[in-house]
Amino acid sequence: MKVIERVKEDLRTDVTWNRVGSVTVNSARALPLGTKYYVLDKFPIIGWLPRYSPKWIINDIIAGLTLGLMLIPQSLSYAKIATIPVEYGLQSSWLPATLYTFMGSTKDLSTGPTSLIGLLTSNAVSSLEPQGFSPQEIASAVAMCMGIMGMIIGFLNLGFLLEFISEPILAGFITAVALTIGLNQLDTLLGQENVDAEYAAGSIRQIFQQLPEANGYTCAVGFTGLLFLVLLEHAGKRWGNKNTILSRIVWFFSITRAFMCLLLFTGVSYAVNKNRGKDTLFDIVKLKYSGISPPEVPSAALIGKAFPVAIPAFIGAVLEHVAIARAFGVRNNYVSDQTQEVTYFGVINFVNSFFHSMGVGGAMSRTSVNSMCKVKSPLSGLVTTSVILVCIFKLSGALYWIPKTTLAAIIITAVAPLVRNPKEFYGFWKTSLSDFISSMLALWVCFFYNTYTGLACAVGFNIVYVLIRQVFRPITQVGSTDHQKLSELQQSMMTASGLPSTLPDDVRIFRFHESFFFPNAYRLKTAILETVQTHHSPSYSSLNGAEADRNWSVHGERRVARLRKQHGITDPSSLPPISIIILDFNKVNYMDATAISHLHSLLKELRLYAGPDVEVRFVGVADTVRARFERARFTLHDDPWLTTDTEDDTWTENIPRAYRNISVAVQAPRRRSSVGMTEKNGEKVTHVEEV
Repeated sequence: MKVIERVKEDLRTDVTWNRVGSVTVNSARALPLGTKYYVLDKFPIIGWLPRYSPKWIINDIIAGLTLGLMLIPQSLSYAKIATIPVEYGLQSSWLPATLYTFMGSTKDLSTGPTSLIGLLTSNAVSSLEPQGFSPQEIASAVAMCMGIMGMIIGFLNLGFLLEFISEPILAGFITAVALTIGLNQLDTLLGQENVDAEYAAGSIRQIFQQLPEANGYTCAVGFTGLLFLVLLEHAGKRWGNKNTILSRIVWFFSITRAFMCLLLFTGVSYAVNKNRGKDTLFDIVKLKYSGISPPEVPSAALIGKAFPVAIPAFIGAVLEHVAIARAFGVRNNYVSDQTQEVTYFGVINFVNSFFHSMGVGGAMSRTSVNSMCKVKSPLSGLVTTSVILVCIFKLSGALYWIPKTTLAAIIITAVAPLVRNPKEFYGFWKTSLSDFISSMLALWVCFFYNTYTGLACAVGFNIVYVLIRQVFRPITQVGSTDHQKLSELQQSMMTASGLPSTLPDDVRIFRFHESFFFPNAYRLKTAILETVQTHHSPSYSSLNGAEADRNWSVHGERRVARLRKQHGITDPSSLPPISIIILDFNKVNYMDATAISHLHSLLKELRLYAGPDVEVRFVGVADTVRARFERARFTLHDDPWLTTDTEDDTWTENIPRAYRNISVAVQAPRRRSSVGMTEKNGEKVTHVEEV
């Protein structure tokens, strides 16, 4: 029965059980209204469609047509990067725009195959294809895994987890991916057939070794395509900004340059190769299919094997997707929903994977064009889908003659803007060495080894750095001698922060700069003890002998001697004792069981060194930390001089106390075993007994 009574008492008084019960009750009450808002968040079209203006339809149609023309060559090119049949790139592109109409939180973002997803998918293909799976099956499995991860984060509103990938890591990662993609297209651009090295260094060597074997016709078509694309891009930047008909025409040709290049060189290829049978002058796509494949679920065995290699693809693609949505929201003065974008990312990749599709996400180039077309809503995605479906069902025969080298030229010009300016990395160097190191790890390991290891190394370095920073963040300590060394400006600043203008010799202040928990608890406790031992003499009784006799640990004795030497202390006998230690907890907003255990140990060791009467005073203890103290049964009393109504019977006990600020903690009366407290005329007064 006693056990049952104790359980009941715990359920009634325990903070954790009360919190669980409160959260459960509040969640149940908020469920109906919360469900309504949840649905509205997950389907933004419910909010914006009733406000849609008919005059916006022209802008949306123009933007949809333009993106459709851009998406055709890009989807084919990015499927080539993924090392899957190019028709599956086109098949991956018809659904994303339509689904984004219902689930998108921005008006500008264009989704579909991207170069980044293409490369990361190719890595998965190269690792899993030897196990007997086809490239398109692997690409679909990777897309499904990306979708599952995205839906978990999105539907559970865990989008904040993406903030753990820093901007320097993303910059190095995307730059490495862009360089790798460009390098992988050089053999196709030059017509080389035996470049099969696993890593970048080997590929570079083989490309230069095989330069004499390059196909002249392939080079002519490829480099002419590159020149065509670059000229149209620069023409658009130079002459496409004016409000004239000619300027509009130049601008249109500039933004659809990939489609124009594909159209032009596919015509050239058909003209020179149609009567040559299999002996074509240069490699062509030879695409033969019509329609959309029937839905099929990727095999469970393949999904299990694809999940680990899909993690880098998910991280890189979803971060790129969210960053583009956020950037264009800021540019066009509206707010995107990061968590909703992750939800859409997960749903579209999950659904798309049933159609033998590769992964999809937001693309910077297409989103920029969409914004320049002054798109008004995600409704333009329906037009984009219509263009892709027409191409799939009516124009797939013409895609047979596309030169592979033209796709390589389109890919190279598409990924070139993704390479970050070296000044950006130098900016990381100037801002923070850790940021620079993480960006370099992501860049060079991804480029010369593989994307999985590179991303893992960079993220792992950041995690270790954050933990080390938490553990080794120094604690600030101030004593009477330190205060005398401060300049007048520093003293005025310290006084403004609550520090008295003068400190007694037997008082030392320790200021915490981080939360106090398991990674740093032992180190901070040790730092406090070593500081006290360095600057203050012990208070041993005559029964225990001199300090040298008490310090049986040779290591500890040597360390204290070394610390005193570093601080210029040559005569330990002249050191003042320590009577009051003040712990400034103003920046401590969290404590755990490990920290509280080390606090108990700190009090015990301080009393062994400084005597049983040494006082530990706390300043700035937050309510949450105070509650944690109470739950852990760590006794902490308030300053008794704040209380005038009742007598504090614990004043003569050596118990840690909390004070309003440092000044009060320094100047408050001292507790000693010889100090008594009485009440005279309604006021508390002290008297000191002569011993």
